[in-house]
Amino acid sequence: MTQVQLVATETDILKCRSAIQALRPSLTDELYPDAVQKTLADKRQIIFIEEDGQAAAVAVFETGYNLFRGKYIYIDDLSTLPQHRGKGYAGVLLDWISDFAQKGEYQEIHLDSGVNVNRTNAHRLYLNKRFQITSLHFVANV
Repeated sequence: MTQVQLVATETDILKCRSAIQALRPSLTDELYPDAVQKTLADKRQIIFIEEDGQAAAVAVFETGYNLFRGKYIYIDDLSTLPQHRGKGYAGVLLDWISDFAQKGEYQEIHLDSGVNVNRTNAHRLYLNKRFQITSLHFVANV
């Protein structure tokens, strides 16, 4: 059985580096430790599935409450190393977050996903896990 682990130590943070960088390549080795510490300090958690001493797949999520969503979870990042794709790890991480949400009585789980041909398999997974496309996401650079 695949075991999901919660990042709890500096060693865990380092195990997750390659999987996070696979999704966020601009997060260089030099920037990574500080960026993860800031992320964890901002009400986010990181879970991962370990294989061969490193995270094969990782998810970064936050919990919160707002007037629109109520009590919610937002998944910032979901990434699997290319050599571990197709093993079901991302689905296991989504199931873990869903169980966490149910136990914590969260109303919703949210995520945004880029739209391009490389994201087709990820979108298929989200739809299979009962996520719905509910909005467009707009960004203004300032």
